[in-house]
Formats: sequence, structure tokens, C-alpha cells
Amino acid sequence: MNIVMKVCYDGTHFCGWQIQENGRTVQGELERAVTERFGIVSRVTGSGRTDAGVHAAGQICNFALDDAIRITPARVADALNTVLPADVRVLESARADDSFDACRSAKKKTYRYSIYFSKREIPLLERYAVRVSADPELARMRECAKLLEGEHDFAAFSATGSSVKTTVRTVYSVSLTPWSQDCTKMRGLDIDVCGNGFLYNMVRIMAGVLLDYGCGRISEGSVVSALRGGGRDLLGKTMPAKGLTLLRAEYGCDLFAET
Repeated sequence: MNIVMKVCYDGTHFCGWQIQENGRTVQGELERAVTERFGIVSRVTGSGRTDAGVHAAGQICNFALDDAIRITPARVADALNTVLPADVRVLESARADDSFDACRSAKKKTYRYSIYFSKREIPLLERYAVRVSADPELARMRECAKLLEGEHDFAAFSATGSSVKTTVRTVYSVSLTPWSQDCTKMRGLDIDVCGNGFLYNMVRIMAGVLLDYGCGRISEGSVVSALRGGGRDLLGKTMPAKGLTLLRAEYGCDLFAET
């Protein structure tokens, strides 16, 4: 039986999604929980490999569960949550088609990068957002966001040394949503990026480009050149991991419609 799950996790104390020999990972915790709860060894496949420190609100994953195990698919979430650590939770579970693969079947993914504007750190925000002392122009950032949408060669938006077959990706939308927090009188900004796939550190680099463009530190010409296959040196720094959250992966159907 192929089980699909929606998983939420705080990435602060993880070395990323993918299992490593030395390091705590989300995939490792989920596979340990499957073994402990059901007495089987089964690979848990995720929609994407989030990096160390990156969070997820709706990571989709799947694994094979022995048909002989008497449990309804919707109850798998509760069963695993009894043995998972506090920073990982299965929000939903269901039965999927045997052909379903959380990684290969994904059609779109959406990531959010969160920042807040302050001269000093705000402890209530620091875990999931990155403090920025500058005050960029939102109109300029939105202008840059339009440049990033569409099909481009995003080689310049990837960490040096990453190996992929192609660096061409399609970004369907880049949306910027301002927010405020009454208790601290703090302003912030969520940058949501939806695409058909992402290169290593791509969204974190995009967030840095948007901020630099909004502050006038990078020109339209540099962004356009970077999107035409230019080098990484055309752009600014990679933003910290803690501001990034995998919001959702989309498959063209409701995976949990029958739960």
C-alpha cells in the first residue's frame, strides 16, 4: 500500500531532509518512526530535499506500507506522530496510487522566504524570519519580481558546485506580501515563489536579489544578464536558511480528498 503524507517540520535542528551518515535529518526521523511503529523498513520519499535549517509547512512524502498491517491510511498520521519528535508532525495521510512518487509526480512547488525590518533582533521572529536593517522599496522589489518570472536559465541563482542536468526552470509567480506585528510594531515581508522546480539555494538567492534590487544595490541589467546564463558573481549573497519554508507541493489533484 502506497501511503502519501503531508508533513510539517521546524528545520532549525535538522541537517536537512535527506538522510546523512552523521547528522539528524527529517527523512531519517520519519523512517525511524515507520520502523518503530510498524516494524518494517521503508524508504520515505519527499517532494524535495530541503536544506539544513529550512522549514516545511506542507512537505509531501510517500512510503510503502505492508498490506498486512491493519490500519486505515488516514490513521497512519496519528500512529507516526506518537513516536516522532516534537519538531516533526504528519498533518495528513492517505492511500495513493501505486505509481505515485512524491518527487517525480510533483507539478509545482511553492516556497516562502520571510524577512522583517528592524535595527535589533526580535526573539519572537528570529526562528522563522531573517532580520534586515535596510528598508527596500516595495515597488522596486515587485518590478524585480516580474523579471524573475517565466522560463529562464537560473544558473546564476544556484550555489557553486551543484550538479544538475539543466539549470533551466520555470517560475510561475513571485509574490510579495507585506505584514506587520502589533505587539512589536514590526514590519515584515513574505516572498512566495512558485515554480516547477528549484536549484540548490535558488529561492534564497532570489530573495537576496529582490532585497538588493529594492535597495538600489543591483541593476536591472545585472538581473537580466544573470537570467541569460550569466555567472553567480553578478548577484549578491545567499540569504540565511532559517527564513525559508516549503509551503506546498502540488500534484493536480487533492491527495487527501478521502481522509
